[in-house]
Amino acid sequence: MVQDLDGETARLRDAGPLARIELLGVPAWTVTRHAEARQLLVDPRLVKDIDAWGLWQSGVVTHAWPLIGMIDAGRSMFTVDGEEHRRLRTKTSQAITPRRLEAIRPDIEKFTEELLDALAEQGKDGVVDLKSVFAQPLPMRVVGMLMGVEESEHAMLTKRYKAFFSMLTPHEERMALLAELDVFYAGLVREKTARPTDDLTSALILAEEGGDPLTEEEVVGNLKAMVAAGHETTIGLILNAVRALLAHPDQLRLVLDGEIPWETVIEETLRWDTPTTHLLMRFATEDIQVGDSVIAKGEGVVISYRVIGRDVEQHGPDADAFDITRPTPIRHMTFGHGPHICPGAALSRVEAGIALPALFGRFPGLRLAVPDEEIRKLPVMTQNDMEAFPVLLNG
Repeated sequence: MVQDLDGETARLRDAGPLARIELLGVPAWTVTRHAEARQLLVDPRLVKDIDAWGLWQSGVVTHAWPLIGMIDAGRSMFTVDGEEHRRLRTKTSQAITPRRLEAIRPDIEKFTEELLDALAEQGKDGVVDLKSVFAQPLPMRVVGMLMGVEESEHAMLTKRYKAFFSMLTPHEERMALLAELDVFYAGLVREKTARPTDDLTSALILAEEGGDPLTEEEVVGNLKAMVAAGHETTIGLILNAVRALLAHPDQLRLVLDGEIPWETVIEETLRWDTPTTHLLMRFATEDIQVGDSVIAKGEGVVISYRVIGRDVEQHGPDADAFDITRPTPIRHMTFGHGPHICPGAALSRVEAGIALPALFGRFPGLRLAVPDEEIRKLPVMTQNDMEAFPVLLNG
């Protein structure tokens, strides 16, 4: 499944707007079309609350299910709905504003240049891994700076998140990783409560608008999920854009010649090769009619963003093609839609908008060091992530 995303995408798309799937023995629906996803993502009858899941209520699904940690991940704006979601999200919005993003732009540019220097040093004698040296540490540095996480902790967090998402990690180990992350973030919250600084963690603790202050559990839940989303998505966006451009040198030339803006590259990459493949999970609080199908009360629904990005009804018969010359704007929903739209979408775009032109500006002769078909995906169900991305910097 993971190694053949194109094949999986085609099969799910052919199954119709709603497809029946099985997630490690657990039945669910998945949404595969843009219009239907847009409809369902604003439907208040489809909620994040795991207690609305019939299989959870009946005990068929328990904490022994290997994917439970991706759904029952603690209380945060990612796991609640309605007024409670608005309360938790409002406080996050106070911390990630357009003004704050603009203020940290020089820091992102500085991090980018430092990592490009490291890339040049490590790649001066041959092959270098673009992922581990550049695409992975950049968003972790940025989100770490935003959250007030010391750089000495970045490698630890990266390792734990990778192990958490990997399908090869034993279930008991995955649940232990969640507990370790809870302990780490609880310590961070207590430190920032005692000595607040100019970072998002302190802002979440001190935010005054939007109802009652957040509890420690709520701040921890928000941080745990936001760090994951804040760096994983951007890793995929940067690497997928580089891979697409190297596979389409005629389009790369248009960008390097200034005929197509980098913003268009970013949006077409987000549509065509989404950083998030499938998002687990929402639950129906009553029967929901979608075309000829009915999502029954209590059933689970997955949002298959990669398939949605290849929807021919939304993007035309050439939806499977990477094409930065297609008519703009490119109307995708890779960062979601409705109340739960990704709060870090703007940050990811800013990072990619700095990283990609800087990378190709420094190394215009960049190319893959192996045939494209040898690039291996990580064994992850929800992210479109690569094991490594070996390149030669000067062709």
